[in-house]
Amino acid sequence: MPGPQPGAKSEVALSLEVNAPPLRSSRYSPLGDQIFTWAMLACGLCVLALVGLIIYELVTKSSNSWHAFGMNFFFRSEWDPVNEQFGAFPFVYGTIVSSLLALVIAVPLAIGVAVFITEMSPGWLRSPLAFTTELLAAIPSVIYGLWAIFVLVPLIREYVEPFLARHFGWTGLFEGPAYGIGMLAAGVILAIMVVPIVSSITREVMTAVPRQQREAVLALGATRWEMIRTGVLRNARAGIMGGIILGLGRALGETMAVTMVIGNRPEIAKSLFAPGYTMASVIANEFSEATSDRYLSALVEVGLALFIVTIIINMLAQVLVWTVTRGTPARANV
Repeated sequence: MPGPQPGAKSEVALSLEVNAPPLRSSRYSPLGDQIFTWAMLACGLCVLALVGLIIYELVTKSSNSWHAFGMNFFFRSEWDPVNEQFGAFPFVYGTIVSSLLALVIAVPLAIGVAVFITEMSPGWLRSPLAFTTELLAAIPSVIYGLWAIFVLVPLIREYVEPFLARHFGWTGLFEGPAYGIGMLAAGVILAIMVVPIVSSITREVMTAVPRQQREAVLALGATRWEMIRTGVLRNARAGIMGGIILGLGRALGETMAVTMVIGNRPEIAKSLFAPGYTMASVIANEFSEATSDRYLSALVEVGLALFIVTIIINMLAQVLVWTVTRGTPARANV
């Protein structure tokens, strides 16, 4: 008997087509598509509108101070509410120095924790350690501040600052009386608060690196450290830089914990032992005490400066990411 012709349908298939219920015709609804399109567009524009409203309020409410001092407001060091003479440079300086000091301390520690959890930790310790690291991000900043006052500041005053003054005082960064409260304490407490953010993101991007990448590097005769350095960290560098940027954003905007340990004195000092002030701290401390319009306007302009500094730091971070990745995402190259 001749076999079935190629492409011919069987009797079962034909019977199924004959007995199948008619398909319900789908109707195109242009009104529904338009509503959905406009709703999604509105959601996207809400973000831009929110940023625009923030900028508008900061600019309009700081107009008094802006007309009185102009651009010199960001470069003046005087802060005298009695004579209504204001300058934000000490706060800009304190914010940048404390944030960079926090990153110097936190980034190596956070990457080390992420590498240990991802590549070296035994199975029974991996989950508790990862959970504890992420739990640090959920602690309120005021709790960090209280812990810093009662635990961290005495340790820094009695042990850390004398040690740094003896061995590194020649640099000029560690000189002066050891009060415990100052820029160094603010940097350390910010570093503790930044570690869980950078560590969690670094761990996620390291986990995303394919396992074949690790095996290929080990097959070429690399050691375990070489495998982690060239096979994992190099391919995860863009994500790690993203985590550092988010950590820097947390450090720039932190208020309560820094306010409780930085000393709150508007001065510019080379030594990290000296007290300082940040833009977020001065707004939190003095906003309720602002009695004159110019005083209030100056504090709002400090908030505008914080906004500008945050944008500039993120732009610089994006440039840094580009210099590392040359504009291309990290790839798992064998």
